[in-house]
Amino acid sequence: MDENGIGESLLRKNKYYEDCPGCKIELSKETNTGVPFKYLLYVWIVVLCAALPISSLFPFLYFMIRDFHIAKREEDIGYYAGYVGSAFMFGRALTSVLWGMIADRYGRKPVIIFGTVSVVIFNTLFGLSTSFWMAISTRFLLGSLCGILGPMRAYASEVCRKEYQALGMSIISTSWGIGLVIGPALGGFLAQPAEKFPNIFSSDSLFGRFPYLLPCLLISIFSVGVLVVCCLLPETIHNHKGNDEECNDSDALGATTFESNSSQKSLLKNWPLISSIIVYCVFQLHDMAYAEIFSLWAVSPRKNGGLSFSTADVGEVLAFSGFGLLLFQLFIYPVAERNFGPVMVSRLGAVLTIPLLSSYPFIALLKGLTLMLLINCASILKNVLSVSITTGLFLLQNRSVAQQQRGAANGISMSAMSLFKAIGPAAGGSLFSWAQKRQSAFFLPGDQIVFFFLNMIEVIGLFLTFKPFLALPDDNIS
Repeated sequence: MDENGIGESLLRKNKYYEDCPGCKIELSKETNTGVPFKYLLYVWIVVLCAALPISSLFPFLYFMIRDFHIAKREEDIGYYAGYVGSAFMFGRALTSVLWGMIADRYGRKPVIIFGTVSVVIFNTLFGLSTSFWMAISTRFLLGSLCGILGPMRAYASEVCRKEYQALGMSIISTSWGIGLVIGPALGGFLAQPAEKFPNIFSSDSLFGRFPYLLPCLLISIFSVGVLVVCCLLPETIHNHKGNDEECNDSDALGATTFESNSSQKSLLKNWPLISSIIVYCVFQLHDMAYAEIFSLWAVSPRKNGGLSFSTADVGEVLAFSGFGLLLFQLFIYPVAERNFGPVMVSRLGAVLTIPLLSSYPFIALLKGLTLMLLINCASILKNVLSVSITTGLFLLQNRSVAQQQRGAANGISMSAMSLFKAIGPAAGGSLFSWAQKRQSAFFLPGDQIVFFFLNMIEVIGLFLTFKPFLALPDDNIS
C-alpha cells in the first residue's frame, strides 16, 4: 500500500481530521517513523535566536553603564549593571505563563513569530540605548514579549515520536547552551568597534556614536532570517471545530476545549509537573550562580585564589565547552536517556558535579598548559552535566501534561525558572565578594567556601529527585 493509502487508512482508524494541523503532525509521525530532522533543524535555529540576546550584553555591560554616567562612583557600576542584567529575566517571569496559555489557545506558531519580531525590534533598540532607563526598559520589554522558549519546548516534543523526544529536548538544550556561549562572544568581540577597528569604523560613524549597537544589530539581522524559518514551521495544535466526532488516541493530545481557569487549576494540582519544575528551578539557581562565579573566579588575581585569566581566555574556555556540549547532546545524551531514563541521568549528573566543583580551588594552583587543559576539561564536563540534568527535567515536565496544557505548563516552568535565574547572579556575585575577604579563614578559606555553597545547592537538588518528592508522570499521557 502506498503512503497515501496508509494515510487514508490511519485517517479512518484514528479519526484524524484532514483540516486539523495537529492531526497532520500526528499522521506524519505515524507514517514516518524516523527522526524528523527538518523540524528539529527549525527548532534548533529558532531557539538559538531566542538565546543569543540573553547574555550577549554581559561582556560590555560594565562599559555601557559607565558611559551612561549614572554611577557616581566606579564601585557603583556593578549595582546598576545588576538591574539591567536582571530586567530580561524579570520581564520573562511576569509573562511566560501568559504566553504559554496563548500558545495553547491560538497555537505555537503565532507566539514564536511574535517573539522573534520582538527580538528584532527590542534588541536593536537596546544597542541604541543612550541612557540607563532606556537600556533597562528595552531589556524588560524584550524579556516580556519574547515568549519563544516555552512554546518551543512543547513544540519539540510534539513533532517527535515518543522515542525521539529525548533528542528533541537535547536539540533545545544544545541550541540554548550554544546561544549562551556565542552571544557573549559576539558582544565582547564586536562592542566598541570604533576603538577596536578604527580603520573600518570611524568615531563619527553610526557605530562610533552607538558603540554597543553592532553586536545587537547582527543578532537582530540573524533574527530577521529566523522569521523566514518561523513561517515554515507547521502548527501542532489540534483544531477540530466544526467536527461532531471526538478523536481517539492522538486527539487526547489536543482537545481544543481549552478553558484557562480550569487548566491552570489542574496544572497546579499536577504534582509530577510541579515537583519537576521545583527541582528544575533549584538546579537552575545553581547553574546561574555558577556562571556568574566562574567568570569572576577566572579573571580574579591569583593572590585571591583566581586564575588571572583575560576575557579572551575565558571566552576560549567557553567556546570549547560549547563545542563539547554540542557533541554530547547530539550523540551521547539520547542513548543515555533511552538506557537509564531521564531521572537517573539527572541524578548521575548531580552526583558527578559535586566532586568536580570541589576540585576547582585546587585546579587554581596549577599553571601553564596543565592549567589550560584541566580547566577546559572541567568546564566541558560541568556544562555537559548541567545540561544533562535540565534536559531530563524538560522531558519529565512535557510528559506530565497533555498537549492542550503543554504551553501553559512550560510557561509556569519558565516563570519560576526566570525568578530563580534572576536571584542566581546577584547571590553568586555577593557570595564571591564575601569570599574574597576571607582568604585567611580557618574553615574553607577564599574560593573554597564559594564552591562549597554551590555543592550544597546541588545536593539539595539531588535529594529532591527522589521519592516521595519527585513524582514520575503517567506513561499514558502523550
